[in-house]
Amino acid sequence: MSVSGERAPLVLLHGLTFDRRQWEPLLRELEVVDPGRQALALDLPGHGESPRQDSYRMADVAEFVHAKVREAGLADPVLVGHSVGAVVATVYAAHYPTRAVVNLDQPLLPGPFGAAVRAAEPVLRGPDWRQIWDRLLSGMGIESLPTGARAIVETATDPRPDLLLGYWAEILHGSDEAITAERRRDLTAIGERGIGYRWVTSSEPPAAYRAWLTAALPTIDVTVLPGGHFPHLAHPAELARMLADLPE
Repeated sequence: MSVSGERAPLVLLHGLTFDRRQWEPLLRELEVVDPGRQALALDLPGHGESPRQDSYRMADVAEFVHAKVREAGLADPVLVGHSVGAVVATVYAAHYPTRAVVNLDQPLLPGPFGAAVRAAEPVLRGPDWRQIWDRLLSGMGIESLPTGARAIVETATDPRPDLLLGYWAEILHGSDEAITAERRRDLTAIGERGIGYRWVTSSEPPAAYRAWLTAALPTIDVTVLPGGHFPHLAHPAELARMLADLPE
């Protein structure tokens, strides 16, 4: 972690089953365009070197992240979250001091994904659970990544059923209506506190979802960056410039 004056520190949160090694290409590019910027890449609970927890609900994971932020002595960070890490970042910003959130390719409502996860629960609890995860991976555009980035996705990961069931617990045990209300409260709190929020999505979002999102948080900045589910690996230089240019 390095220091650069008054620039807001970055806290980087990876996606489900991966770990902090996902951020290595982005961190290299940040050293070029924003040298000395404070950046803390964390392993989320149950991932990498972080211990497993009894609960992986979003509020509990956000509390874990906040403890690590305080331990590192960081104030009002920019939370950069990929996939489920972006949900964690959103919940974090609704409850703890935050300068901005950058959401990398993660819708905040369950939608069709939620229905698919619920339908897959019996398989996830059995010996064939891996087929569910492999099916999801096949739709993430990994094959189009540069060779080095693809190697990170394929090796810096440890999928396990306890992680999938734990991080998807709110989907499995809650209704779409309850999750929608919770995420709306999060976004309303973010807006009321004047926290910036940028959503970087790999494709143009459905009109109904964009309308819901902007109604909940009118100041949201939506950026379409084609290239699959891993924009920080597909476009690390562009994303580094985006982070360097965030308003203070």
